[in-house]
Amino acid sequence: MSETKIVLKSGKDDAVLRQHPWVFSGAIKKTYGNPQEGDIVDVYNNKDRFLGCGHWQNGSIAVRVFSFEPIEIDSNFWKSKLEMAYKVRQSLGLTDNAETNVYRLVFAEGDGLPGLIIDFYNGAAVIQAHSIGMYLLRKEFTKVLQDIYGDKLHTVYSKSKGSLPKNIAFEVENEFLFGDKESEIVLEGNNKFEVNWVNGQKTGFFIDQRFNRELVGKYSKGRSVLNTFCYTGGFSVYALQQDAKLVHSVDSSAKAIDLTDQNIKLNGFEGDAHKSFAIDTMSFLQEMEESYDLIILDPPAYAKHRDVRHKAVQGYKRLNAVALKKIAPGGILFTFSCSQVVDRRLFESTVLAAAIQSGRKIRVLHHLSQPADHAASIYHVEGEYLKGLVLYVE
Repeated sequence: MSETKIVLKSGKDDAVLRQHPWVFSGAIKKTYGNPQEGDIVDVYNNKDRFLGCGHWQNGSIAVRVFSFEPIEIDSNFWKSKLEMAYKVRQSLGLTDNAETNVYRLVFAEGDGLPGLIIDFYNGAAVIQAHSIGMYLLRKEFTKVLQDIYGDKLHTVYSKSKGSLPKNIAFEVENEFLFGDKESEIVLEGNNKFEVNWVNGQKTGFFIDQRFNRELVGKYSKGRSVLNTFCYTGGFSVYALQQDAKLVHSVDSSAKAIDLTDQNIKLNGFEGDAHKSFAIDTMSFLQEMEESYDLIILDPPAYAKHRDVRHKAVQGYKRLNAVALKKIAPGGILFTFSCSQVVDRRLFESTVLAAAIQSGRKIRVLHHLSQPADHAASIYHVEGEYLKGLVLYVE
């Protein structure tokens, strides 16, 4: 229990009573004490009923609740949280898997640890905090990770400089908390990828597309494949492993193209089967003369805030409309959105609008999402951020 108390306005406690972990600043009636960013605060309703405790932070989301029970928050509490997250991944067959040794250990609200991401890369744990409270616990988490993994853990890296709010009162630097290895070759479905958590995007690799990469592989045999926004070439490697006729990888970043080419070679593919292009995806789609049998659209988040959602939707619509017009008859389109503020219904409506604009006959083969190590809490629908469709285009 905390000495700092947050009291909500009348009628503003419903979401927390349903175990939604966010308390918005506009719901707060009164604050007792002087909480600093990262402090633990207790949340009560206007009738003095305890609702939960969580980390305080200045901003729209004022409290991120990590316990709905009035219990002591100490080292044992945090240890039990991480151990439970590990047990879940163990039950999924991820912690001792000969074919896949990369997975998400902690998925924020999904694991009752809002503001915390931990990814495991074949012996390296990368911690990324999205709240100051979780960032301040990074050394505590490192000790727990060492207890959980023992000799299997060679590195813990804190990578929160780009994920924390910009206006915090102290300087944040990415740092090694244990070990000093900067990269590792990992296995995903027996495919090899070199992951660099120091210089790579996010924590180094987009683990959330694991099952969707596998599905791309199954559809790739004998097809010409275009992988746009390719980053490290994950979809491209899976397509080549499943005997795609040819694979072209596109990304506006020359650095990403270099990473893709490295992973292609790492898996033993050379020659004419693969070619990469450092060019803007929309420009490539509009100018391309070749008609591909399978196209993957996996853009970065077009919208991270609601105030730019409309603009993002228009971007998704234009991108999908061009791809649907250009894809070969009988082609298959994999299209994704990772924007949390663009929910599944809005995304699918946007793709529908693009389909109407294309004038093609289109069937929906699959509705896609994130894998089980990114499971969202049923009480926090915002955690279901990755949406995808697989379309058959006549």
